Amino acid sequence: MTYFYEPRQGHGLPHDPLKAIVAPRPIGWISTLDAQGRSNLAPYSFFNAVHSRPALLAFTSEGFKHSAANAVASGEFVFNLATRTLFDAMNASSATMAEGVSEFEAAGIPAAPCRVVKAPRVAESPASMECKVVHHMEMLDIDGKPTDGFLVIGQVVGVHIAEWALKDGRFDMVAARTIARCGYRDYVEVSELFTVERPDDKPRGVSFG
Repeated sequence: MTYFYEPRQGHGLPHDPLKAIVAPRPIGWISTLDAQGRSNLAPYSFFNAVHSRPALLAFTSEGFKHSAANAVASGEFVFNLATRTLFDAMNASSATMAEGVSEFEAAGIPAAPCRVVKAPRVAESPASMECKVVHHMEMLDIDGKPTDGFLVIGQVVGVHIAEWALKDGRFDMVAARTIARCGYRDYVEVSELFTVERPDDKPRGVSFG
């Protein structure tokens, strides 16, 4: 037996299970600048890497909020990795603030300059990616109606990684204490990893040709 529902008719549960089922999800902690050069910072749970060559990151804003509006207008945004250590700061930056109010200042989050884009990055984040917007759109539903959901895709043009987070040439997610968004008000911290080779991976220690 399974519990089945059609979203158009409602889920019939105390809370919508969608975000708990599609989880954990990377958190897009996005920093931007508005037309007046004022900084903005906000977390987005509908975020992910969507391509590798070139590297593309995407986030979705439900409503044309400051981050999406700034990214589209300026053509730039920065992704900052959210971690357990920075959770309180990230959570504080999610508060609804008036246009032009900087979450960096309001939440006491130190900012650092980027190299390629004008928007600042979170200074204490162990990894940040500078992005140039390559696509943006308002998404439509199956009836072709606007959803008030705005997708922004950026190409990574610069990457910052804290040296302490690099171990043997790899980014150490456990050391960085990377967090992800789950359903409801739940989050998860990366505390353990396991490694599995794919069927097509070259066996270690075996030489071909």
